[in-house]
Amino acid sequence: MQLPEDQLRAGHIPADIYRRLPPGTDVRKVVIVQEAPRSYTGPIVLTLVVVTGSIAVLLVIAFVAQVVAGAAVAVLSATSGLTYSINRAAKRRTVSK
Repeated sequence: MQLPEDQLRAGHIPADIYRRLPPGTDVRKVVIVQEAPRSYTGPIVLTLVVVTGSIAVLLVIAFVAQVVAGAAVAVLSATSGLTYSINRAAKRRTVSK
């Protein structure tokens, strides 16, 4: 029994606690209550849920923005004759001598 926790689990009262007991206290009836160790499971799970939810919200916003942009281009091209195209062909430079 090297740690105070080991002494408390074995039913022994450490000297510093024993000195703080009021005079005339029956030591056999003293109950020492220890605080439970802190659990980090809840905060970790909460953090993961918040991060996952934030990513999901951002993905939904990106998808909705893409659909709205596509619909706007379709409406503009159908009503006013405007077209929108992406030119992926590489521009070739001509070298003059």
